[in-house]
Amino acid sequence: MPARTDINPTHIPRILPAISLVDIEPELGKSRVRLAGTRLREIYDREITGLCIEELDWGEKRDYWLASYRRTVEEGVPTQGIIRGPRSHKEHLVQYWLRLPLCSDTQDKIKILLCYDYFMPASERLEDQRLAYGA
Repeated sequence: MPARTDINPTHIPRILPAISLVDIEPELGKSRVRLAGTRLREIYDREITGLCIEELDWGEKRDYWLASYRRTVEEGVPTQGIIRGPRSHKEHLVQYWLRLPLCSDTQDKIKILLCYDYFMPASERLEDQRLAYGA
């Protein structure tokens, strides 16, 4: 499993606004957003750096998101998905997401999740599907 030090932000400058790092704190039973890119601030309408993931406004999708984070941590494997309306009042968006577990430099224990979130208007996705299927 890669470590946080294996990731060099200078190699991925274009996607940094969509990247977040989540610290895993199993002894507290929480996970805290260590760093969140500017695109996530736009989506959540506030700065989320420093918040526990349990504090984020996911509305009716709360259980989905908590289960996805929990699965990544418990299984120790990358997870991904696509969801419409990533949070309350953002139903016009489709979110493509990826969660990658990272270990500490000294242990093989998951300490951080590297998260990538890409958002696009749902109308564009529908148009892409129409073009792909000739509808």
